[in-house]
Amino acid sequence: MRIRARSRPVLEYPGSAGTLNCSPYLTALCTACGALTLSCRSAGPYGYSRVYTPTGDEAKAVSGKTELDTRNVPRSPDQRTRAFWAFGVVTHRSPGPGGAAYVALSLRTLAPQNQCRSNDEDTCRVTVSDRETGRAHALVTLTAEDDLGERSVALGSLLRVVGSVAEDVDPSDGSAILRTTFYRHWPRGFYSATSSSAQAPKR
Repeated sequence: MRIRARSRPVLEYPGSAGTLNCSPYLTALCTACGALTLSCRSAGPYGYSRVYTPTGDEAKAVSGKTELDTRNVPRSPDQRTRAFWAFGVVTHRSPGPGGAAYVALSLRTLAPQNQCRSNDEDTCRVTVSDRETGRAHALVTLTAEDDLGERSVALGSLLRVVGSVAEDVDPSDGSAILRTTFYRHWPRGFYSATSSSAQAPKR
């Protein structure tokens, strides 16, 4: 009785001199590894993904905290003993005490999905509302990269700040001051702003 040998799948690589014979097991392993690599793609420091992706430190910093509502801060004293987070576009930066930066923020709402120019996630940008929801100031201790240089915190930067509300208010406009314990920065041009109607999910 003659036994026919089972043929193995052949993988062809463009530009290679020949072909490579692979066992079914190796073929499945290669496929799984490729899928895992794609699924574990990093969104990078500026969150290039279809939905907002917090960093590991950011997720820990915001855990158990709520978004800052500047309308309630003056009315509720207990707000000053709690920690909050907020997104804001920098409208002014000046030196603060202890080497910190003192920034004025136009508060914005995070969009449910990031804006993308194509199906490629590398074209996606963290997206916030273009309409101001309030104003606040923040004392932020910046890293060297964010303090000076081409991508430093400046007019038009987007910040996510986490911290507690100071007892004092800003003398120029009376807005709340956050003493930040964590921040994340997007330089101008590395995020997107859109209208509320554009943010609404399509039905």
